[in-house]
This record gives sequence, structure tokens and C-alpha cells, in this order.
Amino acid sequence: MQKTMVEIGNIHDLPLQTGRVVKVNGREIAVFRISSGDVRAVENRCPHKNGPLAEGIVAGEYVFCPLHDRKINLNDGNVQAPDSGCVTTYRVDVTDEKVYISI
Repeated sequence: MQKTMVEIGNIHDLPLQTGRVVKVNGREIAVFRISSGDVRAVENRCPHKNGPLAEGIVAGEYVFCPLHDRKINLNDGNVQAPDSGCVTTYRVDVTDEKVYISI
């Protein structure tokens, strides 16, 4: 299946280490600009109890679910042990300060 790149805004609209929700093609996606300045995008739903990940605390390349503190890797979507699970990740590209998510 071919993916489409969707522009979601300007890189400067994403505050460091704070999540933002964007809706693309009926999907709710949590977008984060991590401390390195890179941008990560994951589905906005913890696999445990559907906690809104965009409201979680960001530390390095991880987000902590605001409901039950599950630690989720923003690179591969894997929930860290001792918990388990995975969230969908989305490819992000930044070109000329515009942020694109691959859907």
C-alpha cells in the first residue's frame, strides 16, 4: 500500500518535549518534538487503557502514558518492560521547516 505524506504544520509550532494532537485521515496522532529537535509521531492511544499519549511526559525519546505511567519508545512504539504492548509509529519528514507525516 502506497503511503501519502501529509503536511501537519511548521516545526516551530511544536514546542520542545510537549505533545500535540493532529488528526489525519480519521486517525488521531500524537506528535512530539523531542529534546534533540527531531520530531516523532505515534498513535495517540496507549495500548493499556487508551491513555492520550499527547498528554504524557516526554523524557529523551520516550513518552510516559498520563494514566498509568507506561513508558513508550517514540522510535519504535514499543512499551518498555516490565509492561508490554506497542503503538503505531509514523514516519516524519521535515522539509523547509514544514513537518510531514507519512500515512
